[in-house]
Amino acid sequence: MEQDKQYMRLALEMAKSTTGQTAPNPHVGSVLVRDGQIVGMGAHLKAGEPHAEVHALRMAQEKAKGATAYVTLEPCSHQGRTGPCAEALVKAGVSKVVIAALDPNPLVSGNGVKILKNAGIEVVVGVLEEEADKLNEVFNKFIVKNTPFVTLKAAMTLDGKIATSTGSSKWITGEKAREEVHRLRSVHDAILVGVNTVIADDPELTCRFIEGRNPIRVILDSTLRIPLSAKLINDDEAPTWIFTSQSFDVQKKEELEKRRCRVFVTSSQEQVDIQEVLQLLANEQITSLFVEGGSGINGAFIEKRLIDKVIFFIAPKLVGGRNALTPVSGKGILEMNDALQLQNASIKQVGEDFCIEGYLK
Repeated sequence: MEQDKQYMRLALEMAKSTTGQTAPNPHVGSVLVRDGQIVGMGAHLKAGEPHAEVHALRMAQEKAKGATAYVTLEPCSHQGRTGPCAEALVKAGVSKVVIAALDPNPLVSGNGVKILKNAGIEVVVGVLEEEADKLNEVFNKFIVKNTPFVTLKAAMTLDGKIATSTGSSKWITGEKAREEVHRLRSVHDAILVGVNTVIADDPELTCRFIEGRNPIRVILDSTLRIPLSAKLINDDEAPTWIFTSQSFDVQKKEELEKRRCRVFVTSSQEQVDIQEVLQLLANEQITSLFVEGGSGINGAFIEKRLIDKVIFFIAPKLVGGRNALTPVSGKGILEMNDALQLQNASIKQVGEDFCIEGYLK
């Protein structure tokens, strides 16, 4: 078992190296071992391209026969843009397959294991399963519920402020924390803010502090108040999608579309409905959403229980002020016993600041 974990860790590391580039597919790594030697390795790099097992088999060639295959996710059993990996392993003549986690995809969901077992191949499931599930938390939700995995990020002072009473907010956290935020942006399909944030801060919402892929920029703007001079409308650094209500400004919509913005008119009469936005994003194959809005947007997501994961950066600073903004506004929770609880919470230091992350029950 310890040897199985050793090779599975290598497969997981290979899968992690593709974070942010395989959507809507999962992150998968594979290692082939024969007579105590690694004969093949591979990772799924991008949707539509060969899966991890195929890369490993191509590397191993004839040495795959009689080898043990380590795969972080159950080999697929259906014909998509690529062929079934379970059948490829059978054809290559592997003698054993060790799997970290079963695939929650209804098209697979145990069928890959059945193909392998029916071919007389020994199958072991559950080696480093927890690590594999965490790696594919986005895929696991999207493939089952057809809605994006939503992460709420905020930066605040030690006394819980995201700006002073005058609205000053740059910068709460230090350079290292801001670099980490840009890394987080780069591994999400889309980033979301409200129009008030665009008006107040004129953000770029890119990954300019690091070398990374810019996410699609999603703006909630019920009446299309977004300034035509906004950077994210004019910089061409990433696509900008704007979600508005039936009360939108027709002329403004035309002007925005001339600037290559996509404008989604939702069914809401006055206020954009966040749940409808999430469904529209899912229809566009957006699997992960990074919410970086102001207190109003954050409050709306939390009140509707639409958050999966929370990442809060806390700067060791105090600003005080009764009128200074906090990360979450809205109606709020009335009874402490009803407060939303984080589970599997962790804390780490990032430069001078601290980062707390966890999952909402």
